[in-house]
Amino acid sequence: MIETLRRIWRTPDLRNDILFVIAMLVIFRILAHVPIPGVDQANLKVFFEKNQFLGLINIFSGGGIENFSIVALGVAPYITSSIIFQLLAMVVPKLEELAKEGEYGRAKINQYTRLLTVPLAMLQAVGLITLLRSSSQGGAPILPTTIDTLTYATIVLTMAAGTILLMWIGELISERKIGNGISLLIFAGIVAGLPGTVQRTWLLLSSPTGGIDTTQLMNLVIFAVIAVVTIVGVVFITEAQRKVPVSYAKRVRGNRMYGGVDTYLPLRVNQAGVIPIIFAISVILFPPLVAQFFTGASTVWIASMANWFIRVFQNQTFYAVSYFVLVFIFTYFYTAVVFQPQQIAENLQKQGGFIPGIRPGQPTAGYLSYTINRIIFAGALFLGVIAVLPLVVQRATGISTLAVGGTSLLIVVSVVIETIQQIQAQLVMRDYEEI
Repeated sequence: MIETLRRIWRTPDLRNDILFVIAMLVIFRILAHVPIPGVDQANLKVFFEKNQFLGLINIFSGGGIENFSIVALGVAPYITSSIIFQLLAMVVPKLEELAKEGEYGRAKINQYTRLLTVPLAMLQAVGLITLLRSSSQGGAPILPTTIDTLTYATIVLTMAAGTILLMWIGELISERKIGNGISLLIFAGIVAGLPGTVQRTWLLLSSPTGGIDTTQLMNLVIFAVIAVVTIVGVVFITEAQRKVPVSYAKRVRGNRMYGGVDTYLPLRVNQAGVIPIIFAISVILFPPLVAQFFTGASTVWIASMANWFIRVFQNQTFYAVSYFVLVFIFTYFYTAVVFQPQQIAENLQKQGGFIPGIRPGQPTAGYLSYTINRIIFAGALFLGVIAVLPLVVQRATGISTLAVGGTSLLIVVSVVIETIQQIQAQLVMRDYEEI
């Protein structure tokens, strides 16, 4: 590892790229601590400690929402916009054709994604402001209950501009090919929150007599063991793949013979990454978020139904079961979006490749579909367990400061693995250039 770090430092362009990425992440963390005027930070902190849902949103905002900063929305609107266009590309023929046009098509879809991010950011800003203002009515005020139109519009535009700025920073990072920019922003927010988490956990260990609470210490040791096992599991599942053997027939062109090579087609156990968790969080947060708008309705039954929705989704058991089921379902759904057995089978047939014992064409597509559905079961089950594991640990140990640790660990480990792989690929590419 030390030799790899030396090689990176001795490569000027790679070293400059990494320093640029670090500088962008530092700028992001500075922006995350610039609060929007008029927010009571102390009351906001208390509200966050009582609200599990906002803790999940805070992960994907990169930690900006915790301070209600100018980048409070983070990159969540951009992620939502990306998901929408991925789904539309499946049902809208023009977008489907555009997606197949290579670099030009991807650039156009990216442009549409950026344009849709603006109204989504403004809509989410209005929803978040409404949520905080409605929560202020039943307790300590977070935002003033009365805001004039100009101030309201300024806050919404500021939050939307913060999202666009982070989207631009994320794309600048991605262009350097040192990891995915959006993922690195989320990663930076999670890592930046670790010192505060450690501090709160240490306070739990302090007993009233001034010593160490042995019960809490044992709970913390149990959690540490679970965390290590989770990290190992994340690495294992992230890197795990099923190698489907592929052979290429020999072909003669002129005086040369091509093909006759045996290789394999890697099918990853976790094809979807953390996308199913993002989908599940978006769906499970939507009903209580909408219900917040109707808690003060003049119609009694509408207000009662809104309060009922909020109570149901605040129930930890209902939340855990729903979260697990949604993650499991969305893992299969997103894998069906990104993995196209029919297209892979056609490409293999055009290139003269075949799976031994399986006829080319439709039988190959059926075999790939059958295989991926079997191995994705393990990936879906793992992601579901990771999603609800923090809630189980919290219930068993009483350590509430680590309530969203499972999803955080999954994101952190996945981003680190992806970044390391891209850096190693750049080092290998430069080795070839030197030869």
